[in-house]
Amino acid sequence: MLIGELSRRTGVRPHLLRYYEAQGLLDPDRTGGGYRAYGEDAVTRVVQIRRLLDAGLSTQDIAFILPCATGAAPDLAPCRELVDALHARLDDIEGRIATLTRSRTALRAYIEAAESRIPASGPAAPA
Repeated sequence: MLIGELSRRTGVRPHLLRYYEAQGLLDPDRTGGGYRAYGEDAVTRVVQIRRLLDAGLSTQDIAFILPCATGAAPDLAPCRELVDALHARLDDIEGRIATLTRSRTALRAYIEAAESRIPASGPAAPA
């Protein structure tokens, strides 16, 4: 199938499919005219990519994981290197969540302090 058909079947725009190819996540054949030609397995591969992206993985992470993926879910082969890589990614995400939580708490404190000093008549903000 050509890129337009793969796009229709997966709901992923052609420019993203080309990006996935550039990242090494898709490997289409080429027709005699130079068009990308995808096999049926490309539909499952795109679904896997989208779901792994939704899990917060980078395309670099996904390139490492895809050889261990089967099915659309995707199901991942049980291997220590893969599990270690997923744990590392989860630790990174949890660290960023902690940082954002601290930022939110600090911003709320600044907002509360500023709002507590606004008179009831509500003067205009400084220009």
